[in-house]
Amino acid sequence: MPTPHEFAIAGVYMPPMLVAGLFGVIATALSVRLISHYRWSKYFAFPPAVFLALMVIYTVFFGTFIIGA
Repeated sequence: MPTPHEFAIAGVYMPPMLVAGLFGVIATALSVRLISHYRWSKYFAFPPAVFLALMVIYTVFFGTFIIGA
């Protein structure tokens, strides 16, 4: 399957990495809520760095395997 050059959402064209980043932020927000709910964040020295790292990991995952960018 060829890599899409842009996505058309409601007539607005967006680059694939923007869509992957949006999915990455949403997945990270859900993961951080679960981590905070189970109080696992107390084991991290700097929780905002974990948020940023998860966001990068999820964005790369969605960009590579789901969108194919």
